[in-house]
Amino acid sequence: MLKKENDNYIGIDEAALYLGVKVVTLRNWIKLKDTLPAHKIGKMWKFKKSELDKWVKSGNSAIQ
Repeated sequence: MLKKENDNYIGIDEAALYLGVKVVTLRNWIKLKDTLPAHKIGKMWKFKKSELDKWVKSGNSAIQ
């Protein structure tokens, strides 16, 4: 049986590190890119790595 990768939510700092951008850049993308898979939980932004991977692979991350 294959081990399923843990796909818990990560915070904005870890998501920025995962994408290789600064936190301020990720916050700007949240405002400007309606396709970015970001989830607001309370006052915090949360992300799933699998959704970020799909977003990058889809090409939507390159849309200005």
